[in-house]
Parts: sequence; C-alpha cells; structure tokens
Amino acid sequence: MKKITVTRTENQVYSTRVLRSEFDSKWRVFITGSGYVMYIATANRAKVVVLLANGSSKLLTFPKGGRVLVGGGGTSHYSKPHVATDL
Repeated sequence: MKKITVTRTENQVYSTRVLRSEFDSKWRVFITGSGYVMYIATANRAKVVVLLANGSSKLLTFPKGGRVLVGGGGTSHYSKPHVATDL
C-alpha cells in the first residue's frame, strides 16, 4: 500500500520537540545576541529536514529570506510561510 504524503503551508510556528535538524546548502548561519542560532534562507526552496522526539520526520521548505531560530533544549522557531511535508 502506498504511503500518503501530507503537505501543508504553515504560518509562524515553534517546536520544543526537535532532536535534529539538517539544513541544505541554501542557508546562512548567525549567532544572535540572545544565544539563538539563526538560519536565513539565501534562495527559494531552502530545505530543512527535522527529526522530532516522537520519531517522525518533516521536510520544511522556505522561500528566500525565511528564518529558523534554534535555541537550547530542542526549541526551534520557524518563520512564515513555509511548507511542511511529513516524511
């Protein structure tokens, strides 16, 4: 049986369940004054694969200028809009 892929456009969201994130080459990285790591998309269709604490994975796709803030304890903030696809 074929697996159903769920894709949706999401607005600004945050998660405290991220165990690991893998960014493609379309991102610049900065450290903010408050200690967050900020990723900024340098091109359209910048991709991030995230592994969540429940074992599921998601592919997040951002337009140019999209932002991801990563803090301690698995906290991540994602700018709007972005496309989330369950893997």
